[in-house]
Amino acid sequence: FRSVGRRGAVGRRGCGEGQWGGQWRGGEGRAALTPRLPHGGQWGALRKMPEDGKEQQRRRQHKDMLKCVVVGDGAVGKTCLLMSYANDAFPEEYVPTVFDHYAVTITVGGMQHLLGLYDTAGQEDYNQLRPFSYPNTDVFLICFSVVNPASYHNVQEEWVPELKACMPHVPYVLIGTQIDLRDDPKTLARLIHMKEKPITYEQGVKLAKEIGAQCYLECSALTQKGLKAVFDEAILTVFNPKKRKRGCPKCRVCCAII
Repeated sequence: FRSVGRRGAVGRRGCGEGQWGGQWRGGEGRAALTPRLPHGGQWGALRKMPEDGKEQQRRRQHKDMLKCVVVGDGAVGKTCLLMSYANDAFPEEYVPTVFDHYAVTITVGGMQHLLGLYDTAGQEDYNQLRPFSYPNTDVFLICFSVVNPASYHNVQEEWVPELKACMPHVPYVLIGTQIDLRDDPKTLARLIHMKEKPITYEQGVKLAKEIGAQCYLECSALTQKGLKAVFDEAILTVFNPKKRKRGCPKCRVCCAII
């Protein structure tokens, strides 16, 4: 772990956020050989890991450091989101596929909290290894890019089922990333060519309600618009999670800040 203050600089590395154009540089996904788990299903023994919801809440109240894990498709800017927040600067040179674990101190409501930030790789190569970073998580941030409609649809198709299978009692917040690219001419031209268009704020709120997320927020790692609100909400979610009623998921839309 690297422990830094909210604005503590720990070195700048560039950003690989996909291949959509605009400010995206390179590709977050890189070919990788990953070991396979023994035969027995995608999650295997991880299905037995989830704690009871009440026990998990009691554990959160007495932890020295809260654990926040960021998930989502590859190339949606998860790593840049974390690095921009931890370093208080958008990385300009090179960004690794998976960001180092960082611990940052956040003041919310006059109280200081130590928040551990964990990056994950969204590529299929990591499907069997990624869940090993989930135990003891206090809150998940499910990310999609507002200029990558496929990543939006995969939230409901891939990411929510994965989290519910592994950690069903842990709350999650839905995050729309790369909002600075909504008006980027090259990105818009690419989307038009693909007969697509950017995901709207209203679509994000709708999806958050459908999946039972705590709330929906949007941000840009490049401009840092809405970035602080994302991690403030992560802290609030840990200590005051909204209960999801079956068939009628709630969304704390009043906290959705852009």
